[in-house]
Amino acid sequence: MDYTKLDVWLEARRLTNMTYKISKYFPKEEVYGLTNQMRRCAISVPSNIAEGCGRQTAKDTINFLHIARGSLYELETQYFVALDQKYISQEDFNSVFDLIQACKRLLNGFINYFKKL
Repeated sequence: MDYTKLDVWLEARRLTNMTYKISKYFPKEEVYGLTNQMRRCAISVPSNIAEGCGRQTAKDTINFLHIARGSLYELETQYFVALDQKYISQEDFNSVFDLIQACKRLLNGFINYFKKL
């Protein structure tokens, strides 16, 4: 399976790029805090989708997809914190929040697909 063609991976990659773009403007004191944490979470999503696709069994794949989903929820919470701290605008938050919801739907569908195998 070529994961680079999957909508779920492509959207997760888009989310990662958006996170890098948005977090670039966070305060300097957050470089080793929220900025780093958010970027690591964002990278985790497409990375774990890719790793899951490289596994031999559906059970192993599902495990990595669950990790990716957990990272999505963690990233969502970090965006709420960034909004609360006024590091991002409501407009940026709304855009990224919509993309996170889209990624969750795609990822849940992908997990359900593997559960049926």
